[in-house]
Amino acid sequence: MLRRVLRYGLAYKREMVVVLVTIVIISLLSLVPPLLIGDLIDNAIPEENLGRVTLLGIGMVLVPLLNGGFGVLQRWASATIGEGIIFDLRCQLFAHLQRMSLGFFTATRTGELMSRLNNDVVGAQQAVTGTFVTLASNLVSVTATLVIMSLLEWRLTLLALVILPLFIGVSRRVGRMLRAVRRQQLEHNAEMNALMQETLGVSGALLVKLFGRMKDEDRRFEERAGNVRDLGVRQATIGRWFFMALGVMSALGTAVVFWIGAMFVINGDISIGVIVTMSFYLNNLYGPLSGLTNARVEFATSLVSFERVFEVLDLEHEIVERSDAVSLDTVAGTVEFEDVWFSYAGHTGLQAIKRYGWAGVTEGDDGPRAEVAHAWALRGVSFAVEPGELVALVGPSGAGKTTSTYLVPRIYDADRGAVRIDGHDVRELHLESLADAIGVVTQETYLFHDTIAANLRYARPDATDEQLRRAAATANIADLIETLPDGYETVVGERGYRLSGGEKQRIAIARVILKDPKILILDEATSHLDAHAEALIQEALERVLEGRTALVIAHRLSTILAADRILVLADGQLVESGNHRELLAEQGLYASLYRTQFAAEPEVGVDA
Repeated sequence: MLRRVLRYGLAYKREMVVVLVTIVIISLLSLVPPLLIGDLIDNAIPEENLGRVTLLGIGMVLVPLLNGGFGVLQRWASATIGEGIIFDLRCQLFAHLQRMSLGFFTATRTGELMSRLNNDVVGAQQAVTGTFVTLASNLVSVTATLVIMSLLEWRLTLLALVILPLFIGVSRRVGRMLRAVRRQQLEHNAEMNALMQETLGVSGALLVKLFGRMKDEDRRFEERAGNVRDLGVRQATIGRWFFMALGVMSALGTAVVFWIGAMFVINGDISIGVIVTMSFYLNNLYGPLSGLTNARVEFATSLVSFERVFEVLDLEHEIVERSDAVSLDTVAGTVEFEDVWFSYAGHTGLQAIKRYGWAGVTEGDDGPRAEVAHAWALRGVSFAVEPGELVALVGPSGAGKTTSTYLVPRIYDADRGAVRIDGHDVRELHLESLADAIGVVTQETYLFHDTIAANLRYARPDATDEQLRRAAATANIADLIETLPDGYETVVGERGYRLSGGEKQRIAIARVILKDPKILILDEATSHLDAHAEALIQEALERVLEGRTALVIAHRLSTILAADRILVLADGQLVESGNHRELLAEQGLYASLYRTQFAAEPEVGVDA
C-alpha cells in the first residue's frame, strides 16, 4: 500500500525535491544557534571580543530569517503536492464511482460516498503534506543533531540515546490504538453524513414532516453525532497521555545528561560552553525524536484515509467496455432478447469492499461473502422488436418490466443469454455509442438543481434555443415555460421540486426528444399527466415514435392500445404476446389485467 501511496506523490517530483532540499537546509540552519551560543560563552565573552559578539548576534538574527524564507518555499511546495493529491484522488474516485453499476448505488447510501470523497480524501492529503513532511524533517534533524553532538561530546551523546527504546515501545502501542480509533471515527462520520443526506434532502425532509418524526430524527442524529464525539474525546485523551509519556522520557534523558555533564565540567573534562550547547541540542534531539515517534502514530492513523479511498477504487466495475468494442454508427433499431436470465443477487454496495490491514489486503468485516442464492428477476425471456415497432410491456408489479428495459442500455448485464441491438450483443458495443442510440424516460423523473434550459441540454449540450423550444413544444411544455418569469432560465430547484409531477415528466420527455435517439424506452412516461395533457403527449409521441423502435411500460389503456404488440410478463417470464384483441381473446393474464385495471377506462378511438 505504501508503494501505491508513493505513486501519487511521484506525480509531483519537482515539488518533492524542493521539499526535501528545504528540509535539509532548515534542519542544518537549526543547528547553528547552539554553536553560536557556545562560542559566545567559551570564546567571545572571555576574550572580551565585541566584534565577535556582534557577528554572533547578527548570526542569531540571520538564521531565523533564512529559516523563514526556506519555510515559505517548503510550504508552497508541500501545499502544491497536497492539493494536487486531493485533486487526483477526488477525480479518480469520482470517475470510478461514475462507472459503478446501478446496483452499487441502490445498495449504498449517498452520504457514505460523500464521506469517502471529502473526509477520507482530505485525510489522505494530510498524510502526505503533514505526516510525510514531518517525518522527513524530523529524521534529517535527528541525524544532523546526533552528528554534531557526537563531535562535541560522544559520551554524553550515548547517554542521551539510552531512552530511545522507551520512545519506540510507547509509539508502537499508541499507534495501534489510534489507528483503530481513527477507522472507527471515519466510519461513524460516514454514518452521520448518510443520515444528514437522507433527512436534509427535499424528499427526506418532506417525509419527516409528513409523519411528524422530527424528534425521532433528532435522537438518531444525536446518537450518531455522539459516537463521533466520544471517539474524538478518546483520541484526544490517548494523544495527551502519549505526549505526557514523551515529555517525561525527554526530561529523564535531559536530567541524566545534565548530571553526568556537570560532573565532566567539575572534573575539567569539558567546558561550560559545551554543556550549554549540548543542552540546546538535547531539545533539538528529543523534540524531533518525539516528533518522529508521534509521526509514526500519525502515519498509522492517516494511512487509514488512504485505505478507505483504495477500498473504493479497488471495487470492480460490473459494466465494463471491452477492448475490442464496436460502435453503432448506423442504428436500425432492432432489439432482441435471447433466453435472458437476470438476478439482482450479488449487486452490492460498499459492504463488498476489501479491508486493508498491516499484513496486506483482507476480506470485509463479515469475512468472505457467501454465495447468494439467485432470485431470478427474469427467467428465459426471449422476444424481438423490429425497427419502428412500438411494443408495450405489461404485467403485475415485480413481473420484470423495468428490469427488461434496464438491460437494453446496459444499466445491468444479463447473467445468461444475450440482449442484442441490430444483431450486436450490447456487451460488445462502445458504451458511448450505446447511450447515443437509446433514449429513456424513467418513471421517476430526475432534474438537476439548475435551469430548465440546462436540464434540457443535458441530452444535447450543443442544442440551440430554437431546438429547445421545438422539443418543449412537442412535449407540450413550451407554453408553460414561456409563462414563467425567467422562461427557460428558470431554476427548477432540488430534484425539480418547484415543478409539478406532470411538468417534470414533460420536461423529461422534451429532454429525450432533444436527444433524438433511434430506440426509445418509456417507463410509464405519462403516468403523472392529467387526461388532457396525456392526450396531447400521446399525439406528440405518435410523431416522435415514427421511424423509431419503442419499448413502453404502461399501466394506462391508451398507451397499450397504441402498441403494435403487447408483451405480458409475470414472475420474470414472458407468458403472452400479441395485440390487444388477440390477448383479450386468449382470456389469459392480460385479459385478467384488463378487467381489473383497464376496463373502467374508455377505449378512445377503438371499437369495443
